[in-house]
Amino acid sequence: MSLPMLVAAALFVGVLAYALFGGADFGSGFYDLTAGGASRGAELRTLVDHSIGPVWEANHVWLIYVLVMWWTAFPETFASTMSTLIFPMLFALLGIVLRGASFAFRKYSATLGQARLFGAVFASSSLVTPFFLGAVAGAIASGRVPASGRGDVWTSWLTPTSLFGGLIAVGTCAFLAGTFLTADAVRSGHEVLSEQLRRRSLAVGVVTGAVVFAALVPLTRDAPTLTEGLAGRAAPLVVLSALAGTATLVLLLRRRPAEARVTAVTAVASVVLGWGVAQYPYLLVDEITIADAAGAPATLRALMVAVVLAGIIVVPALVYLFRLTQSESWSRH
Repeated sequence: MSLPMLVAAALFVGVLAYALFGGADFGSGFYDLTAGGASRGAELRTLVDHSIGPVWEANHVWLIYVLVMWWTAFPETFASTMSTLIFPMLFALLGIVLRGASFAFRKYSATLGQARLFGAVFASSSLVTPFFLGAVAGAIASGRVPASGRGDVWTSWLTPTSLFGGLIAVGTCAFLAGTFLTADAVRSGHEVLSEQLRRRSLAVGVVTGAVVFAALVPLTRDAPTLTEGLAGRAAPLVVLSALAGTATLVLLLRRRPAEARVTAVTAVASVVLGWGVAQYPYLLVDEITIADAAGAPATLRALMVAVVLAGIIVVPALVYLFRLTQSESWSRH
């Protein structure tokens, strides 16, 4: 494997990690938003706070990692993307900032009205952010980001691929979060809540699957290079995603949410990996390949050293954090 490919693979590991960990984090906002009034939704909102409280900031480590790696290793494509897709990136950033601030402020609200306001901002921002990040991915995958950086700031992402990409991102995040929240509710002894979450997660999974199938027709016309890749070298991953998603629905139907977490993660990971494999070898589809976009070899080598050091220092701490939050002792508090 060439050095640019090795760096691109390390970059995509960060994309995958953010899609999984950040996705489960963002998806919890959907259930918070639809939990009901202050009294009826109190138990679910408490579960959301308890589940994501220790990790919601830690998940953004992966976003920072991706942006820094991309900017440093492939600077021209980073500049082109940021100039062309400035609006969806700004909207996603706004969602991240509002979501984080509102999640913190809700805990210290002086009145019920303030808590409701901050809760609504937190929940709605949890949907806004993955939608616009999905729209960015759709614009790149459909070849709407020119290497020159002179793409139209509106028509580049207001397209069927970007809009469906945003909807699919919101749906997969909600499905992943619902599966994890159902398992958390079971582990903490909230049987009625777990049953409510199980039914809602099933509904979200079915709707998301329908949206994915509905996207196939416009995707064929709007993103032919991506479609060719999905039908070719990425086809095994597409099949794996469909099988894992179906298995998750079956496990939820059989009230086995702990096992469903594994298949849900597999389904989402397969979707993200399928996207990456389908658009290979392009970094910006139909515009520039990974090899042509790479920066100086000395920079790439330094980045790989940083990646190894980060793996040694950061990853074990994150693994320990997630293990603690999934433990029985944490669930009982």
